[in-house]
Amino acid sequence: MSPEGINIRNTDRLWIGGEWVAAHSGRMIDLVSPNSEQVIGSVAEADESDMDAAVAAARDAFDHGPWGRMAPAERVAILKAMSSYLHARNDEIARAWTLQMGGLTSFAGPMSAGSTMTLDGIIAMAENFAFVEQRPSHAVHTALIAYEPVGVVAAIAPWNGPYGIMLNKVAYALATGCTVIMKPSPETPLEAYIIAEAAEAAGVPAGVVNLVCGHREASDHLVCNPGVDKVSFTGSTVAGKRIASVCGERIARCTLELGGKSAAILRDDFPVEAAAKMLTGTITLMSGQVCAMLSRVIVPQSRHDELADAIAAEMRQVVIGYSDDPATQLGPLAMKRQLERVEMYIEEGKRSADLVTGGGRPSHLNRGYFIEPTLFANVGNDSRIAQEEIFGPVLSLIPCVDEEDAIRIANDSHYGLNGSVLTHDADAAYRIARRIRTGGVGQNGLRMDFGLPFGGFKQSGLGREGGPEGLLGYVETKTILLDGAPVLA
Repeated sequence: MSPEGINIRNTDRLWIGGEWVAAHSGRMIDLVSPNSEQVIGSVAEADESDMDAAVAAARDAFDHGPWGRMAPAERVAILKAMSSYLHARNDEIARAWTLQMGGLTSFAGPMSAGSTMTLDGIIAMAENFAFVEQRPSHAVHTALIAYEPVGVVAAIAPWNGPYGIMLNKVAYALATGCTVIMKPSPETPLEAYIIAEAAEAAGVPAGVVNLVCGHREASDHLVCNPGVDKVSFTGSTVAGKRIASVCGERIARCTLELGGKSAAILRDDFPVEAAAKMLTGTITLMSGQVCAMLSRVIVPQSRHDELADAIAAEMRQVVIGYSDDPATQLGPLAMKRQLERVEMYIEEGKRSADLVTGGGRPSHLNRGYFIEPTLFANVGNDSRIAQEEIFGPVLSLIPCVDEEDAIRIANDSHYGLNGSVLTHDADAAYRIARRIRTGGVGQNGLRMDFGLPFGGFKQSGLGREGGPEGLLGYVETKTILLDGAPVLA
């Protein structure tokens, strides 16, 4: 059943081998609104046999089909057709995000449009990418480096950014000549259905794009299938460790974009009022459900209390409400289990730090998975709320002695995804950024550009998505040494 306002034809089917087929299980997955707690739609549930069928279709399409053998320009033309189709359905894609995940309608349209524009950037990059290049060699007449598709890709996307994250994986896979199996989160599968319909409308050959939505056991079965050459996964570090171990057994390739506990370091030259406004606006973005979220603030001890008071004042002004209200600044968490997880961490925080504001469900909302923006002060960096990813609007203030201590605290984490330096001194921001062990650092806020490499150090992942580095994650590098110069196709 497709929700009202979203025109997906075959939510009761799976897209395998170029056909909409019935799920072997015969079961459906209900989609629950985090605003109303009501079922708003359903999709077919794939089981292990459906996962195997999708891998077989993708394997056959890669080994025997035309896609990987096409000239890059031919693939680009089809990707452009997909992009045009997706741009035309932006309103539906935005609505799907709001209905399933509780994203604000005020943000959903620009977010989904931006994701399709990122696809356009990947297409442009593929147009100019040298899939075969000549290198100097002292050993032979002609040395060529060929970048060939890695093969069958299992693309596994999370529930918080289901469209942009899945589209990114699909775009890189298709641009390089891979075939792909989309496995969206069972909470937010609708966007993957629209991507599958885009592939169908654009004439992507049968088996090149497949769609199977299933729960954890079936997903694990997909990852374990030896027909999968690469797993591209975005999600929790716990699941990423399992995927890495499975891929390691057969030396399959994997890209893992995992969790984070990113720190913002406040320097003395940055005003407290500006910091409070920025940090509050950041921690409430997507209800705090962002892997790169700045959830730790490292502040000089002398400014700690002033900053805590300023952030608390900002948080108390945040408008909490339903996602379709234009006035809402903080919508619901995505699902009941996520609300319960955040509440568990808030209770944990009360035992180890000072609860300054928030921590409860808003009294004016009697339905939906809502939680107040929450601030803890005097947080020890060894506490659970400082070390573990909460994935909600919960901010921790950690006092430090000086800049050296701030850098030490920032790096004292199993994670290394993102970070920020709050300062008007770009030289200082750069100097500190080079010492923080994370995949990205921004000056004065949560800065992200999905046209550039994105990924983490340590337990925040392996590999990068975005930019040419993202494209390289979907190819194998082959060296060809020849006695003469061939005609390059």
